[in-house]
Amino acid sequence: MLPGMPAATEQPSPKDRFLTVYGRKPVLEALADPTLTVDKVLLAEGMRGAGPREIIQAARVKGVPVNRVSAHRVKVLAGNGKQDQGVLADVVAPRMRPLAAALRSKAAPKVILLLDGITTPANVGMILRTATAAGIGGIVVPRKGVAALDPLVVKASAGVAFRAPVLRCGTAAEAAEELRAAGYPLFALGSDGARGLFDGELPERAGYVLGGETSGVSVEVARLVADQVAIPMPGEVESLNVASAAAVLCFELVRRSLAG
Repeated sequence: MLPGMPAATEQPSPKDRFLTVYGRKPVLEALADPTLTVDKVLLAEGMRGAGPREIIQAARVKGVPVNRVSAHRVKVLAGNGKQDQGVLADVVAPRMRPLAAALRSKAAPKVILLLDGITTPANVGMILRTATAAGIGGIVVPRKGVAALDPLVVKASAGVAFRAPVLRCGTAAEAAEELRAAGYPLFALGSDGARGLFDGELPERAGYVLGGETSGVSVEVARLVADQVAIPMPGEVESLNVASAAAVLCFELVRRSLAG
């Protein structure tokens, strides 16, 4: 076990194993996708008609259990009472695991992205898609302070969210502490900094913090950051959208790995 790392004696939370999708169409799409493993479907009691029958039949074909629960329980688990339509499904995310488990692994990721306060689902989804395409080893998506991994995120990732190397923890500050304890220097991606992204020296093993859309990197995380990494922007624009900035970072890291 790495120095400073807490002992992991408890079982991973279901939130560290599944992505929950809700609404009739997303659930049917998950059931119809042969590449996805659906753990279970929850259907609100009292739902009848063609829609629920279609879901039950699709689940039966895939061998997925359908559990009838109260409409209130579906709303609570979905976290979105207006759009759950009385149905949700837990989809297995095979590469999702707790951050602590990833850091204890013999094959711990060399590069890790840490999302800090990114609340727009489209941005989170696009970052997951881009980072996965670039082969980034881990993307920390805290349970608090970041957009929930819901159908909006899945849609923005074009389905890649199910297979992304998502690492889970409580908050971005907790993740920053764990990464530092495990020996990862942290760099915040920004518009200015001592290190230029394209020409500055960057360690092979590091964590990169992507701050929120309005407030940037939080104070709690900023105090643990070793340096800022700047994307040069000669045009008259102050900053990039966080998902666009993440894409620049990810593929600059790819370029460096190929050149090295």
